[in-house]
Amino acid sequence: MEKHFFGNVAKMILTAGVIAFFTTSVMAADCSNRGDLDLQFCDDDGDLVADTPKDQGEWLDPSVLVFSYTPVEDPSVYENVFTEFMEYLSEKTGKRVQWYGAESYAAQVEAMRSGRLHVAGISTGPTVFGVNLAGYVPIAIMCKGDGTFGYKLQLITHKDTDIKEVKDLKNRKVAHVTPSSNSGNQAPRALFKNMGVTPDEDYEVTYSGKHDNSIMGVVNKDYEAAPIASSVLDRMVTKGVVDRNDIRVIWESDPFPTTSYGFAHNLHPDLQERIKEAFLTFDWTGTGLAQEFGKQADQFCPITFEKQWKPIRIIQKENKTVYSRDALHQMKVK
Repeated sequence: MEKHFFGNVAKMILTAGVIAFFTTSVMAADCSNRGDLDLQFCDDDGDLVADTPKDQGEWLDPSVLVFSYTPVEDPSVYENVFTEFMEYLSEKTGKRVQWYGAESYAAQVEAMRSGRLHVAGISTGPTVFGVNLAGYVPIAIMCKGDGTFGYKLQLITHKDTDIKEVKDLKNRKVAHVTPSSNSGNQAPRALFKNMGVTPDEDYEVTYSGKHDNSIMGVVNKDYEAAPIASSVLDRMVTKGVVDRNDIRVIWESDPFPTTSYGFAHNLHPDLQERIKEAFLTFDWTGTGLAQEFGKQADQFCPITFEKQWKPIRIIQKENKTVYSRDALHQMKVK
């Protein structure tokens, strides 16, 4: 009996393996271009994001749309910030919209990959992971009326330190944000190296988990310096959480794109269009978005991953970033 049982198990494993191999082979045969995308996605039109599935049976048209904003700070606070937008998204799509407060970049990407998250605002660096691992399609960004947008990588220290320039980071304790963060890790690793300072070799890297943690750590002198996103520092100063006079900006980069907004590639095409319309026609006047982000933006502008995220992809390529499940797990550092 035991022999018969294990024989059946072996047959099941072999059958599953054959099915998996056959499915993978069919997917590969049906796709002429994939680039950095995970095997389950295809990019036949060459725009670097996952195509909407050809098989209409794979299209998602959920009765409830789940929306999430990048976990930069307290998720519960940002649920209130996006209340009016979620109501408008519901009006435009005819669906109830539910908030998902992701605790980490990885949790957000995993939620979209598994089909539990449909619409999201994903931070700059993790956007590339979302595109390649979860079939995320970025379509908008917060901007000013003249179409300008972006933030800068700023290297900050406390006003009382003797750190005056990038080379002074040698032998110091410096806070990076998370492995996937653009301004908090990816860009500094690529750009500082070209200025003669290599993170992990010339100075000790400590991951803080969030930009605001890095900023508060510098203010409280827990860290000697930190690369952070200027947009986060601006918001914290505006809220009175930190005093800009306590911080010295040693160096800053050219502008990078901010958080991207988009949806899962396998949503029904009609639903995709209604989501696009919601972002691009939403009136910020008197809303939580205007109150929270009004100094940096006053509307959503259309973007493409291919064009606006090119400098981010170049930085990640310079850092030999691998878009894999193992790399995604590193994003769970808080």
